[in-house]
Amino acid sequence: MTTKLLFRDDFYLSTAEGTVTVLHEDGAIELDQTCFYATSGGQPGDIGFFERADGSRIEIATTKNGATKDIILHVPAEGQPSPLVGEKLTIHIDWPRRYKLMRMHTACHILSVVCPYPVTGAAVGEDESRIDFDMSEIPDPLDKTTATERMMAIINQNHPVYLQWITDEELAANPDLVKSKNVRPPVGLGRVSLVCIGENSSIDSQPCGGTHVSETQEVGPVYISKIEKKGKENRRFRIRFGTPEETA
Repeated sequence: MTTKLLFRDDFYLSTAEGTVTVLHEDGAIELDQTCFYATSGGQPGDIGFFERADGSRIEIATTKNGATKDIILHVPAEGQPSPLVGEKLTIHIDWPRRYKLMRMHTACHILSVVCPYPVTGAAVGEDESRIDFDMSEIPDPLDKTTATERMMAIINQNHPVYLQWITDEELAANPDLVKSKNVRPPVGLGRVSLVCIGENSSIDSQPCGGTHVSETQEVGPVYISKIEKKGKENRRFRIRFGTPEETA
């Protein structure tokens, strides 16, 4: 059974109501609708808890996709009680964690603007993220200081960040929108979300199903903590919150 993905229309929705539709043998819970984001595209799935009518809680340890992207499986922590099919629950995301991931994911998009090279891998984290770029044909790649300065310039200009939907056919007709070298955006659902930065996508536009803040200034101070050489092609850029001086 498919799940209505409430986060698609509101990344800031941290609480909602849902009805249990399926209980799996491993304990995973499906709801008719959810604001929990499932692990995908390098971004970890949400954690949090479900509140039952009697006020008791079911702690959720992670969220993942089922057989398709529109099936969301909420995985309880060990030893949690199991709800009943048809039971109505109030669902609560761990908002401080989600918001950090939204800020970090947006920072990753900004880094991909500063480093406009094919992306070969990425992982979004609460305190540190990484992006791997194919820079094999770049004779003089960016250093940490320059990359940081260019990222912070975009962040401080406070550009809007928003979603725009296009059809699978429109994406196929515009392959340059895809920055990832190894992972293709999910198609087959009829439409694909573009994350756009700047008025009329003046800064960036790329397919992404993750969660993001609504303006670049919300990202806050970030810096490139390390650039690592990974084989002949790849350069791994690590992003952290704060400033280099704060961690020196």
